[in-house]
Amino acid sequence: MTQNKNRLQTLLEILIVSTRLGFTSFGGPIAHLGYFHEEYVRKRKWMDEKGYADLVALCQFLPGPASSQVGIGIGVMRGGVLGGIVSFIGFTLPSVTALIVFALILQGLNVSDLSWIHGLKLVAVAVVAHAILGMAEKLTPDLKRKTIALLALIGTLLWQTAFSQVGVILLAGLLGFLLYRDQTNNDATKYEFPISKKFAVICLSLFFALLFLLPFLRDVTSNSWIAIFDSFYRSGSLVFGGGHVVLPLLEREFVPSGWISEEAFLAGYGAAQAVPGPLFTFAAYIGAVMNGWQGGLLATVAIFLPAFLLILGSLPFWNMLRQNAKIKGALMGVNAAVVGILISAFYQPIWTTTILKPIDFAFAAVLFSMLVYWKLPPWVIVVTGAIGGLLMSLL
Repeated sequence: MTQNKNRLQTLLEILIVSTRLGFTSFGGPIAHLGYFHEEYVRKRKWMDEKGYADLVALCQFLPGPASSQVGIGIGVMRGGVLGGIVSFIGFTLPSVTALIVFALILQGLNVSDLSWIHGLKLVAVAVVAHAILGMAEKLTPDLKRKTIALLALIGTLLWQTAFSQVGVILLAGLLGFLLYRDQTNNDATKYEFPISKKFAVICLSLFFALLFLLPFLRDVTSNSWIAIFDSFYRSGSLVFGGGHVVLPLLEREFVPSGWISEEAFLAGYGAAQAVPGPLFTFAAYIGAVMNGWQGGLLATVAIFLPAFLLILGSLPFWNMLRQNAKIKGALMGVNAAVVGILISAFYQPIWTTTILKPIDFAFAAVLFSMLVYWKLPPWVIVVTGAIGGLLMSLL
């Protein structure tokens, strides 16, 4: 009885702390990791510095939303699998709720005629440009990785198919393996994780089974809900580099098919910058635009499920993987390719559908300066973008 009470108290504590972070964690995945470090490591001491760095390294190795996976992993370390689920719910629910409400408000309106929406699209230009600069500095520090990024940029711009990003990422991993396989790895620290290898194998098997089974079910049944789940699940499974990189995958899944207009898509992407929490909750907005709040919840589950299965399936094997310098070399190549993919997405669809006149570029430069140089909060940038869009329509 006492043990159950203690477990319930632990889960409640995880929920309270993660929900508070979900309401206050603005600034994107790198900022999220800073918030997590302050709350979980420095303040509550749920993990030590090395354990936290180790968990962050694992989540950057995996596809999916790295900051969300770190939050899930901390929940798992603290309260087992249920702790991971509770941590995810607390951190994600505030932004999911806000974006579903935003999508429902937009329903019935002609988004292309709303001038403030264009301002939100300009916000997306500033935010993604900032992400590109930060990631390029960190992930492409040498000429070899700059070249991989350039090849990824060219490949994803000129070869725009459903498999282009996957192919580019695989080739980049191979190049990284060949170019960086001789690097040394002096980290011999090992960590214990409260998940059995058997359970981990089940999670990994389920991840791959869904990845290959869902497209088959989609074709056989022609069910729209299965099709939506498949599109979001596949997007969540194949994204390296965080929330900004999911943009081109989701855009190519839903805009050409007519499920959501380009204007509504980019309006939601701009709005997603205004809310705290993970950018992957942008999926909730898209799902709600297509099928109401039920679609928003389904999209959220589908896009985050791969992150859950991968982190739960990888924790017990991380000690073995992190000792392998060749695997780390492959990851260096993949991370460099992410920069090229992000630049490709920045050009199309963001730049080509947003920067239409000189005043658009000028206002985007102002928003970029507010974000990068003046260090204003993201919500201020979003409000300024919306108001600016209204004022520009009067000129």
